[in-house]
Amino acid sequence: MTHPRTESLDPVQLTADLIRCNSVTPAEGGALVLLEGLLTQAGFTCTRVDRGGIANLYARWGAKGANRSFGFNGHTDVVPVGDAAAWTHDPFGGEIIDGILWGRGATDMKSGVAAFAAAAVDFVRQTPPDGAIILAITGDEEGDAEHGTVALLDWMAAEGERMTHCLVGEPTCPNEMGEMMKIGRRGSMTCWFTATGVQGHSAYPHRARNPMSALVRLLARLEEKPLDEGSAHFDASTLAITTIDCGNPANNVIPAKGSATVNIRFNDLHSGASLSDWLRGHAAAVEAETGVRFDLRIQISGESFVTPPGAFSDMIARAVEAETGRRPELSTSGGTSDARFVKDHCPVVEFGLVGKTMHQVDERIEVEQIEQLKAIYTRILQDYFA
Repeated sequence: MTHPRTESLDPVQLTADLIRCNSVTPAEGGALVLLEGLLTQAGFTCTRVDRGGIANLYARWGAKGANRSFGFNGHTDVVPVGDAAAWTHDPFGGEIIDGILWGRGATDMKSGVAAFAAAAVDFVRQTPPDGAIILAITGDEEGDAEHGTVALLDWMAAEGERMTHCLVGEPTCPNEMGEMMKIGRRGSMTCWFTATGVQGHSAYPHRARNPMSALVRLLARLEEKPLDEGSAHFDASTLAITTIDCGNPANNVIPAKGSATVNIRFNDLHSGASLSDWLRGHAAAVEAETGVRFDLRIQISGESFVTPPGAFSDMIARAVEAETGRRPELSTSGGTSDARFVKDHCPVVEFGLVGKTMHQVDERIEVEQIEQLKAIYTRILQDYFA
């Protein structure tokens, strides 16, 4: 039975309701409780997959182990508001003024979650598909991401749950709705260097061993040449020096220790392991030249990956073009997302709203974009289960 269009779920109102849930990482804030109630009422089997103090929600409509299981991954946690007094409107008010929805999470990414949930609920009510629809929603995307999507995927593996394809609803469009989708992401890693020398008087540098000079030499070596010139699906890898410090209050003392941090965003010409070896090699060379000892702590947040263009990405692109008039560029630009975890489970692509105001004061989104996004997600579900 086809239900009247008047019964369709309003993604704008749902986004506003989610914004009113104060879910700054790691707080759940009522957002997942709201979603669970709505999805359960629509016939989804819902399971809270909480781990390590983080709240996560798994919702499935249809049979477990269905031949076709379309998955959606998103998050309801948000970054802190910063200076609340600097906001034009209450960051957790969910106010709609002149066609603009204001609040933390309006762009990143309560709107994406709401648009897909609304599309999925209407779809299963009006045209129940032959297969399953899955929502894997985390409360830890903006945090350490150790107990969010990773916990959901671990739980799915243990329970025999599976997505055959997955769409991540992060904002992907730089300026105009429909202009870009993501088929991969660069890898990301951070290295913290600690240099240990010998403290001394700045008037007698030959009696000291200056860790800051060694750090500067090392950082110059790291920046001397580009890591690469890019690859088939990726721009060139980048290395950024993000801090240099020694905490020295005296201008006439050479410190005993200094530290520096670099962040690398890398393409598929590298791995976290190969770049770790590269960093250690340069540190060892400078250590041999200067006598200053280097200790390294390296954190690899994610490896680079790409979902090769094909039937799945074409289907997403066609749906976007049909609703926006724009054929989205297939991109791997930007930072990291939870797609870096999902790619080990099934093919994954990303499409969402224009991300201009995400993480900013006065985060906001045009109401029309949320409605457009629901229409795109609806078309994707129709095409997938056609």
